Amino acid sequence: MAGISGFRSLAPKTKNVIVAGGLTTFVFGVYFYTMRAVGGIDELQVAIDKFEGDKVQKQAEGSMPSKV
Repeated sequence: MAGISGFRSLAPKTKNVIVAGGLTTFVFGVYFYTMRAVGGIDELQVAIDKFEGDKVQKQAEGSMPSKV
């Protein structure tokens, strides 16, 4: 418990800086962990690209004259 008693003897601004630094570190840690965990594949962009490719292919098939 020596750490807590040492923390109590610090000035209020120093305590605030320590707490703010700890919170900032935690928030950035969670943010970067989350971005790394979900950042592998952008599923929405893959679906959009596939839809656009199918759309272009259907338009190309529709503009070709019939072989009948």
